Amino acid sequence: MASGFGYHGGVPRCFAYWQEFSKCYAQTDVPSQCAPQADDYLECLHHTKEIKRAKQVQAEFLRKAEHQAHEGRKAADILADGVIVGVGLIQRGEAAHSK
Repeated sequence: MASGFGYHGGVPRCFAYWQEFSKCYAQTDVPSQCAPQADDYLECLHHTKEIKRAKQVQAEFLRKAEHQAHEGRKAADILADGVIVGVGLIQRGEAAHSK
């Protein structure tokens, strides 16, 4: 953040968040009032909340896959058929051919 330029020139990806934080910090007498701006800037840099949420989604997916495997389906079929990003918008199998 020292130079104000990104790796490939131009503005860095988190520069807007840095500007919001530095503007707040310069205008306030109580630095703790700028905690939301600081959190946004740090999230942009490190993606900690995003990574935590992705791990939660993956853990829930695996938990459901194990539960379904105990109900009689093979775990390999579940993992091959269920993609985490699948939300049911695309029909698979014979249902897709009938439309």
